[in-house]
Amino acid sequence: MNVLDAYLERVYALVEEMRERAALVRVYQAPGIPGTGDLPGASDALARLTEGLPIRVGPGASPGLILRSDTFLELGSPEAGSCSLLLATDTTRLVHDGRVTLVGPEVGESAGGSLPFGQVLMLRGAGLGEKDLDELQRLLVVAGQIEGYMVRSAPGNVWSRVSQEAAAKGFSFATLGRALRALVMSGSPAVEAVEVLFVTSGKADLVPLEAAAQQVRKIAREGTRERWKVKGYDIDCANDCSACGDKPVCDDIRSVLKERQHIDESPGGTHAT
Repeated sequence: MNVLDAYLERVYALVEEMRERAALVRVYQAPGIPGTGDLPGASDALARLTEGLPIRVGPGASPGLILRSDTFLELGSPEAGSCSLLLATDTTRLVHDGRVTLVGPEVGESAGGSLPFGQVLMLRGAGLGEKDLDELQRLLVVAGQIEGYMVRSAPGNVWSRVSQEAAAKGFSFATLGRALRALVMSGSPAVEAVEVLFVTSGKADLVPLEAAAQQVRKIAREGTRERWKVKGYDIDCANDCSACGDKPVCDDIRSVLKERQHIDESPGGTHAT
């Protein structure tokens, strides 16, 4: 049982709701490239996973700085709005590897524009779950690793620019999704599948994503506290739980964690390492 599975289901439901409201929804599929488990090393994995892309991906691929005069498209500025969400699961039926879904305008349709930007990365791998969110988050520090793409990330937000040169080479959200997939999979052998959702349709469409992102951040913090408690450190919050608006969320998380621990410790369960 993965406490994040409900949020993955919610993301899929939100895409369908936007589709029903006549939002432009496009789905791209990365070529059938093997995961890192079939490759001898991280550098080889990155090369195979980025094969055919119009831009370079990897350390040093971009100097990082894109001046406004060199910008083709700006995404997620404070005025336009942005939201970033990372989800992880070990549930096989969830996460469609290599799928990139875009709700809203494409890069090439938005010359000189500034769009709201929602980014959801959905990862799957054996044993992955809420306990891994903090560690997986570091894989999304992609500054300087995608040619023609400058990004300034903060927890829950992503503000970026696409350069004129990258746009001329054919940079698209399919390109960005594949690049992020490659960086994540080559950076962690535990990740077996990556699916990406981008939303550029409007600031209002980011509201439900941000609500989910806030809950997931609370789950990540609670998971961190639980792990430290196992090590003998109590870093629980100092708030009065009875007066805290997050109490229902924390109670649900604790219930799932206790149920998982019970399953792991049962005779037929898998013991935690």
